[in-house]
Order: sequence, then structure tokens, then C-alpha cells
Amino acid sequence: MQDSPASQDIRHDWTVDEIVAVHDRPLLDLIGEANRLHRLYQPPNYVQKASLLSVKTGGCPEDCAYCPQSAHYEVNLERSPLMPTAEVLALAARAKAAGADRFCMGAAWRQVRDGAEFDALLDMVRGVRALGMEACVTLGMLTQSQAQRLKEAGLTAYNHNLDTGPEFYAKIISTRTYEDRLDTLKAVRAAGLEMCCGGIIGMGESARDRAAMLAVLAAFDPHPESVPINALVAVPGTPLGGREKIDPIAFVRMIAATRIVLPGAKVRLSAGRLNLSREAQILCMVAGANSIFYGETLLTTPNASMPEDDALFAALAPVAHETRAVLAISEAERLRLSDLISRETYPS
Repeated sequence: MQDSPASQDIRHDWTVDEIVAVHDRPLLDLIGEANRLHRLYQPPNYVQKASLLSVKTGGCPEDCAYCPQSAHYEVNLERSPLMPTAEVLALAARAKAAGADRFCMGAAWRQVRDGAEFDALLDMVRGVRALGMEACVTLGMLTQSQAQRLKEAGLTAYNHNLDTGPEFYAKIISTRTYEDRLDTLKAVRAAGLEMCCGGIIGMGESARDRAAMLAVLAAFDPHPESVPINALVAVPGTPLGGREKIDPIAFVRMIAATRIVLPGAKVRLSAGRLNLSREAQILCMVAGANSIFYGETLLTTPNASMPEDDALFAALAPVAHETRAVLAISEAERLRLSDLISRETYPS
């Protein structure tokens, strides 16, 4: 029996040269092919809303050149320890009441350490799942046993980005190797967790570096279920704080190339979207993006405002969309909500 045309599009043997050739196609041809595959593999009028809550902010020992949470750089960021489990679950309950069915939690660590804090995170995952919600976390590097414990606690997905291709990687990070990242992804997959893995463009890398990252992702079998594509948000005080914003068309090209190479994945239009016009964002969706992060803060960096996103979805109407998490919560908003929580009763 011959494979269906759709199954033949799922490849794990993409070469970097092949992906560069895809990325560099004439723009309209590139978008046309990406849209064809998008309609073949994805609901064409579906855009998922997703968001993140920072449950532990700042003080990370990594030296990622783009990251304001690194302890190596002087940035305008207030550090905060791991949030109490009851507070996180109270916010998750508020998220569910607002219509969310997925709650994502991020902690600024180099790696997860066994002990009280990891046990607390397992309790957060269990609590979120007990609310009837999907749970996603990003916690840094994992061992196989830790990935398995997260799976047993009910975790749905683990986020761990490659950031860029193998050759450019050492120019932005020296405290963790590319193999370290791949080992964590292998542990995530071996535990049966969904994989959320993508990268950042606009850090000074070449189109070939971007293609190399996609080639690594395509080699996973199965492909990652979720692929966030970020544009650098240049934060003053970080080594990349002075870089110029990327051309929106470069964002469109990367989204389209990702959709062609990874047709079955959810392609997330992630950080840097604040710098895209409504029309550029819609072009990204035509080219294969089918998720955005909703809310005015992405962990610690600014995102498009909620009124702007409401206008975006109004322009797309009657597109179907799904609220996957409560609005991204800034530190100031978290403190305000904490005060409210102290006067209300929520499941914990």
C-alpha cells in the first residue's frame, strides 16, 4: 500500500542545505507551500491562545546572552523565589474560571534539583491536573528520573528550547552545551511527555543557523508537538541588548519554513510579536503559525496588549480559538492577585 501524500510530508532526514533552499524560496512560493501543508495537517481557521506564569523569577546561573533572568547581567528585573503552591493553584483556578484549560509554569533554573522545590512543583502539576487542566512547565535541564516523576504527576508537556543551530549556539551560551539540551529533550520524550521546543531569531545568526535548528528538530521521531518561534526581545543590560529588531518578513520566512519542515507541529508565534503589525501577524498565520501567547508579559518581557490581540482576533473572525491559560501575569499583577486571593477561597 502506498503512503498517503500527507504521510510522505513527515520527514526526519532533512538536510541543512535542503531547509536553506526552502527558507530562501521566492516569498510568495514559500508562503503558498507552507499554507498548503498547514491546511493539510492543521485546522485552517484555528489559532490557539497560550500563556506563561513565572513561578520563580531571575537569578539563573546560565549566561544566555538574550536573557534578562540571568544572574550574570545587570537588568531592571526584580527576582522572586518559587511561589507557594497554594498561590499558584489559586491562580490556576482563576484561569480555569476564565475559561482556560491549560496552565503553563516557568522557573528560572539551570536545572531541576531533587528536593523540596521540585516536590513543590510536582504538587503544582498535580493540583493543576486535579482542576481538570493540562499542565506545562519549563524548568531547565532534567534527568530521566525527574522527567518520569513529572509524567507520573500528570504533566502534559515540557518546554525546553534549542534556541538556535549547533554552530551558532556557543556564541550566545557558554554555561550549557547543545548536547545538554538534547539530553533533556531525549529524557522528556522517553518519559512520554509532549515536547515543546523551538528557538529565537534575530540574535545575529544566519539563515543557515536557523535551518540547522529546524534540521535538529525534524530528526526527532516523532517531531515536537509544539514549536515556539521567537524574535529576540533586546533587553538593556544583556549582551544582545543593543541589537536591532528583525525585519518582519524574516519572521514570516522562519514561520513558513518551520511549517514546511514540521507540518504536524503547532507553530507558536511567540516572543517579539509586539513588534509585528496586525497584518504581519496575520501573514505569519497564513504561513503556518497557529498559536500566539496572549497577555501583556511573557515571563519577564513585554508582549502585545490584550486590546491589540482582541482586535487581531476580531479581524480573523469567525476564526476558532481556544484560551489555553490565564493572561500572562506580570509581577505587579501577581502581587495584586495575591492580595485578592487572601480574601477569597479557592481549591488548592
